[in-house]
Amino acid sequence: MKKPLVFVDGDQGTTGLQIVGRLQQRAGVQLLTLPEAERKNPLRRADAINRCDVAILCLPDAAAREAAAMVENPAVRVIDASSAHRTNPAWVYGLPELSAEQPGLIRSAHRISNPGCYPTGAIALLKPLVDAGLLPRDHPLSIHAVSGYSGRGRAGVEAHEGAAATAPPPLQVYGLALEHKHVPEIQQHAGLAERPFFVPAYSHFRQGIVLTIPLHLRLLPPDASGHRLREALAEHYRGARHVRVLTAEESAALEHLDPQRHNGSNDMSLAVFDNPARGQVLLAAVFDNLGKGASGAALQNLDLLLGAMA
Repeated sequence: MKKPLVFVDGDQGTTGLQIVGRLQQRAGVQLLTLPEAERKNPLRRADAINRCDVAILCLPDAAAREAAAMVENPAVRVIDASSAHRTNPAWVYGLPELSAEQPGLIRSAHRISNPGCYPTGAIALLKPLVDAGLLPRDHPLSIHAVSGYSGRGRAGVEAHEGAAATAPPPLQVYGLALEHKHVPEIQQHAGLAERPFFVPAYSHFRQGIVLTIPLHLRLLPPDASGHRLREALAEHYRGARHVRVLTAEESAALEHLDPQRHNGSNDMSLAVFDNPARGQVLLAAVFDNLGKGASGAALQNLDLLLGAMA
């Protein structure tokens, strides 16, 4: 039986390198990449994207739109790792854990938009609580996240590891214009009626993310509590391979969150920390921005497509 041909367009970026490295270890697929001299040749790219079975786009947004427009072969499946199509209704959102129906939608899709790194954690925490009626759709939400510097892509890696690297600051909060491109994605796929407040930061470690969302119980429905919120998350992710909700005992035993805990994997931990006496709850997600937040998610979606094509 012929092995599926997978073309990675943009294989030299942080996400592309990880995807290629993982696919090279797989015997069940044929990997197609272009030589360095041909990576920006539109004719060679168009030829590659139209003769593969699955194209994975690891490109800036404008280049990803250009690549998607090159597809003329109706049999080609596309997974876009950029943010170009994440709120486009014509593309299936590639977060398999979003709902019970999402894996089936991904399997049958020809256009799949990979989730952003920060939105992966935010949506994973918020969507089940909105669906359960424990978090109002118009709740005034604040989301804070700290990512490893690889979240900036090759520029971030060069700034911290390159030959000209100096002494970068240990923490940089950015997105101060309050127009971060991930906000519409979070709002749409978490089912929010109001735009959430999002404060991202890069720190001086290579990869990993800690994302937190504070909640005041007095602003939630009367039956909402730390226990109920944790219970709703645990029910939503029961049986999920890559997402685990910490128990109350596990959460209480933690004194800090390590953003690098799941580095090199496609796993994500979710936790609920609560102080009933103060009426406060903190939702938290920990995962690898290059794993579940990028390459791991793309390969999870690829596996769903390959399973449907077998």
